[in-house]
Amino acid sequence: MIAIIDYDAGNLKSVEKALTALGEKPVVSRDKELLLSADKVILPGVGSFGDAMEKLHQYELVDVIHLVVSRGTPFLGICLGLQLFFESSGESEGVRGLSLLPGKIVRFPDTPGLKVPHMGWNRLDIKPGTRLFKGIDSGAYVYFVHSYYLEAGRESDVAASASYGIRFGASVERENLFACQFHPEKSGDTGLNILKNFIELT
Repeated sequence: MIAIIDYDAGNLKSVEKALTALGEKPVVSRDKELLLSADKVILPGVGSFGDAMEKLHQYELVDVIHLVVSRGTPFLGICLGLQLFFESSGESEGVRGLSLLPGKIVRFPDTPGLKVPHMGWNRLDIKPGTRLFKGIDSGAYVYFVHSYYLEAGRESDVAASASYGIRFGASVERENLFACQFHPEKSGDTGLNILKNFIELT
């Protein structure tokens, strides 16, 4: 069973719909026991880093997430979900993230000709041998909507990069932790293949 964490943070339905299209029966929940019993867990999200962390604390989900991860359960963050994996964000000064991986989230610099947020299709530079991108060629296009990007503390955690004025970490992968800054559920066949790879992880 795949559980999608419900903490009032948007795009739950689109993730649920994509998984259903792949033949899964995902459960959207914030119930501790259900999340701990799931085979795989997804942390989606759109909106503000600070608001999201406030909700995760309000629903007592921070410790649950750390327990899920410590058990080795495959855990996938999507969009804001990726950002929450890290220690801090320039969007919400003084707010501590989940700190599952080292790194910080920073705002795109003002660059002539480039609008912020970064919105639309962009190509990925995929690191060879990653599990999340199995069978997907480097150069594949996926859909982004974000104003802040990842500066990873460990380059080895970055599974795929993209460029928008600067080069940034578009996806991370370490042990049972996986995350995408882009929206696989809105990225056509490439996105569905990424989700399928996550589903098939053992």
